[in-house]
Amino acid sequence: MSSLARPALDPELNALLTDVPLVPRITPQLLTQLRGMPSTPVESLLEGRAVDRREITVPAPDGAGIPMTVLAPAGAGPAAPCVYWMHGGGMIMGDRFSQLDIPLEWLDLLGAVVVTVDYRLAPEAGGATPVEDCYRGLLWIAEHAGDLGIDPSRVVVAGASAGGGLAAGVTLMARDRGTPPIAAQVLICPMLDHRNTTTSSRQYAGEPGVWTRESNEFAWNAVLGDLYGDQVPAYVSPATAEDLSGLPTTYIDAGSAEVFRDEDVEYATRIWGAGGQAELHVWAGGFHGFDALFPRAALSAAARETRTGWLARTLDAG
Repeated sequence: MSSLARPALDPELNALLTDVPLVPRITPQLLTQLRGMPSTPVESLLEGRAVDRREITVPAPDGAGIPMTVLAPAGAGPAAPCVYWMHGGGMIMGDRFSQLDIPLEWLDLLGAVVVTVDYRLAPEAGGATPVEDCYRGLLWIAEHAGDLGIDPSRVVVAGASAGGGLAAGVTLMARDRGTPPIAAQVLICPMLDHRNTTTSSRQYAGEPGVWTRESNEFAWNAVLGDLYGDQVPAYVSPATAEDLSGLPTTYIDAGSAEVFRDEDVEYATRIWGAGGQAELHVWAGGFHGFDALFPRAALSAAARETRTGWLARTLDAG
């Protein structure tokens, strides 16, 4: 059992959580079960929306195909903003339609073209493969901006949980490799640090939860394999990047009651320390992924509205 006191959960979220099966850790057997569960059909997410859908496959350097889905508001004019979405799931599960309701709100409200990527998962494809797949998708968007009807100067990378960590890694890659430009990054409760040593990491150990320290360790071990210490690329574990200067404006949020709280706060703090711009929200009483799991809860609605408002202002300013 964890001996550390924890921030209390938001009362409404705490009540909703009683119906969710919580686990102390992910195991290989549980991962197989979770991967076998059907994801939300994208058709149900698109129902009632006037959206043009296009399926494409982008070749990876090793010849593998990276499936991507392009969702554009029907009748959208040229020079629309673009949100490039990376899904959550610890880099070990999920698909390109996971948590897609979040960027679809931006399609509805901001007229954004949403592109979502099916990067390869660990442990079958570990190391830098997931983040390199995501970067390859970003290059494809930049190369096809005209065909997609998007403004190449208004491409936002975004993701939740593992997807937030991948978005951060892709942003570091684009900075270091000099292309393509990214207007902003939206990191939703991002998974940034393989070291798993913060106070919040230790607070959420030893008991069942939505995402525990033990599940986090399992996922990172699957991703990293036998990589350790200085062998771990900063693109995979962005919290280890020595230099966070030169990044686009950044939005980071997390719950006060989750494993990733402290690494997310530290990432925002280091961006400010490097002279960059970041907006940080820590939602009191929020557990990991609360606004994706229970979008209609009051705290979730506040988090989503605040995030969307920031993105609207950022795109307008651009």
